Amino acid sequence: MQTQTHQPRATNTPIYSSSTMDTLFLLSSTLLPIIALFILRHLFSQKTTIPGSYGWPLLIGENIDYFKQLRSGTNEKFVMQRRKLYGDVFKTSILGEKMVFLCGPEGNKFLFANENKLVEAWWPSSVKSIIKKSHDRSVTTESANVRQLLPPFLRPHAVKNYVAGMDSELKQQFQDYWIGRDQVEVCPLVAKYTFSLAVKLLFGVRDPVELEKLAVSFVEVVSGIISVPINIPGTRFNRGVKAAARICEVINDIIARRRKDLADGTADPSQNLLSHMIVEVDKHNQDKNNVSMTEGDLSSNLLGLLIGGYDTVNTTIVFIMMTLVDYPDVYQQVLKEQREVAKAKPSGELLNWDDLHKMKYSWNVACEVLRMRPPTIGAFRVAKTDFTFAGFKIPKGWKLHYTHRNHEFFPHPEKFDPSRFDGVGPAPYTYVPFGGGPRMCPGNEYARAKILVFMHNIITRYNWERLIPDEKVVNDPFPRPVHRFPIKLIPHKTES
Repeated sequence: MQTQTHQPRATNTPIYSSSTMDTLFLLSSTLLPIIALFILRHLFSQKTTIPGSYGWPLLIGENIDYFKQLRSGTNEKFVMQRRKLYGDVFKTSILGEKMVFLCGPEGNKFLFANENKLVEAWWPSSVKSIIKKSHDRSVTTESANVRQLLPPFLRPHAVKNYVAGMDSELKQQFQDYWIGRDQVEVCPLVAKYTFSLAVKLLFGVRDPVELEKLAVSFVEVVSGIISVPINIPGTRFNRGVKAAARICEVINDIIARRRKDLADGTADPSQNLLSHMIVEVDKHNQDKNNVSMTEGDLSSNLLGLLIGGYDTVNTTIVFIMMTLVDYPDVYQQVLKEQREVAKAKPSGELLNWDDLHKMKYSWNVACEVLRMRPPTIGAFRVAKTDFTFAGFKIPKGWKLHYTHRNHEFFPHPEKFDPSRFDGVGPAPYTYVPFGGGPRMCPGNEYARAKILVFMHNIITRYNWERLIPDEKVVNDPFPRPVHRFPIKLIPHKTES
């Protein structure tokens, strides 16, 4: 049998035929652009992934750091640390929710412009549990309905009628709790002023016993409103839920009496917000196309308004007083302006709306306090649909958070400078203590009036000194001095 031998291939023989080479060239010229496009698309899709961290699994997330910073009074650090790592858009997990922070004026502008379009108001589950609604009503929808009832009582033409009453109330409180004392704790006295005015506006209640019934549980409600929603005895949340139930019982009694007075003709629907709401709710419930609002819904709505109309103003006034101690030159300018207002009025006449418009420098001081020490870190929204912001895809249902503090847009941001608010003031969307867009705080003029009336009364009577230097501030959940800001009162000498 003849054996077949294989001759070695010549070294100069091509491995591939020319036809094979043509095929490979054709494939590479076709596939390479496709591969390159795939890589580019992959890289682009990576950029649309929101940077950040969810922290620990389950409900823990980044709550530990968030609430640690909140309680220590340095809650802006939670945001600033992550902005340095991830930029103006970052994700986290707090309050049991996936959440995206949008920082800076562009984020504020986007959210305000897209209110009720791409986003809508959202509250943590702790808020929903404390301000309870009946099972067939959403907090978001109910909030929108309530806001429609507010303008007749909070527009400037209405607020101007409250100024004299605010002044009268405060003068009485100074007589009862300030005058004749060398030392006072500021926080509880300011709280008494802001709380009593809020209750009178909402309910028309002036009875001290009824005021005390509402006030005694109110602190625990506010403490539990932004907390981890663990409803076991001893937690802030549990105490807040129980305190809210007690307050709503008192409000329900007030509602029942007011209904009777309205039916008897001894109360007028336009005299305060409660009477107005009762009449409007009854009209709403008579319409078969509407979902009925229960008495519990009404009392919960009023509790929510009471919270909104109390703590932010209360916090701002306390920080104004703390700031004026630290900046005596600013205090002197405010004193000069307020004395000019006082001298222009007949003796004994109460403040009026026109007087507030003369307090321009005083309001600039208040605005600068709000810039440097805002009562809240920001506010929440929820995505109504998928959308893209700054190249990042934000899914429907994700929660969003915008922030009040935008220091990098202010020259020398750590300097206290009321002149920033002269003329047109800060650049748009860099200063948003009252929000913006359709959800601009409806009580901003009411808050302004309460703050200026207090500034006038305290500054025309006293200077003051801290009794605890460098008193620490904590958030509980709103900022407050840990020792309630005790001061030594220094009455002004009577001018000859």
